[in-house]
Amino acid sequence: MGKLIKVLIGFAIVAAAATGLYAWASAGKKGKDGLTLVTAETGSITEKALAVGQIQPRQKFQVKSKISGIVKVARVEIGDAVRAGDPLFELVPDPTPLEVTEVDRRVESAKAVHERALTEFNRAKELQAQGIVAKSEVDIKRESYELAKIALNKAEQDRELTRKGRVTTTETGIDSIIRAPAAGTILTRTVNPGDPVVPLTSYQPGTELATIADMSDLVFKGTVDEIDVGKLKFGLPARIKVGALPTDVVTGKVSRIAPQAQQKDGATLFDVEIELDPGQKFTLRAGYSANADLIIREKKDVLTIPERLVSFEDGGKKAFVEIPAADPKAQPKRLEVKLGISDGLNVEVVEGLKKGEKVVQRPPKEIS
Repeated sequence: MGKLIKVLIGFAIVAAAATGLYAWASAGKKGKDGLTLVTAETGSITEKALAVGQIQPRQKFQVKSKISGIVKVARVEIGDAVRAGDPLFELVPDPTPLEVTEVDRRVESAKAVHERALTEFNRAKELQAQGIVAKSEVDIKRESYELAKIALNKAEQDRELTRKGRVTTTETGIDSIIRAPAAGTILTRTVNPGDPVVPLTSYQPGTELATIADMSDLVFKGTVDEIDVGKLKFGLPARIKVGALPTDVVTGKVSRIAPQAQQKDGATLFDVEIELDPGQKFTLRAGYSANADLIIREKKDVLTIPERLVSFEDGGKKAFVEIPAADPKAQPKRLEVKLGISDGLNVEVVEGLKKGEKVVQRPPKEIS
């Protein structure tokens, strides 16, 4: 029993000693107040605005048909380069029985009107030769005949277009082959052989057959937050980081700033467009996601410190930092400084500090 008591007393003494040593060590750390020193160094400061968007062709247009039908042949694939006038699709007409009947009846009716007008015109000429009717009456019959002839030609063209999908009796050569309106690259093809096509008219948008764009003329299209748009101007340099090209930086200049904002997910954003600098050896594709740094101001070889070390007063008009006191035991001294541009992390020091001087950094405050 006596040995057990001695052992317990020994454990109590060791625990008390350990507790005292930990308290002494903790008291020593707290005595330093957790302060660290940061050296003012020279570096580069870039004030910039961020634009989020995509690489897009400057101009992109859709290909649509002016006649209805079924796609018979698709002559292009996505990625093909085409020139203006190249055939893209061939359509075959697919009229309903009612449409066929209507065009046939219009031709028959136009023929009857034409024959009657021709007969009356010939009779008027004979009567004029006999001196029975005046020349003005013959002119009226001639006009009626010419109008009937035009109406017959139109009815026959409508029937040919409905049945065959082409008109060969006009100088325009209307047919069922859809051609490229301009040179470019096929970005999308939305129809395949056998798909129906609705024509583009004044009353309906029509079926989109393909999308063509000039891939040699690409731009960056994105949005900038309203906080930064007031700092932007035309010609501002930009550095674009493309997600698919992590090691490359594409450069350009701001070419367009939208005059009106748009609301998206509760944020107010402005559209911007950046024209890419020529001669860059990058393979860019339409739709690449990218972020653009719009360089508002940039300075090199200037004195910088972390902006978190600066405290502001008087509504931000005065800036202060803390520097170590001459006596190591004394509290740090406040020093007023004059600041320049900032990139959000580091800030330029114009006056008040020199290269190599130490600035006090306090530990972050604990939130209880």
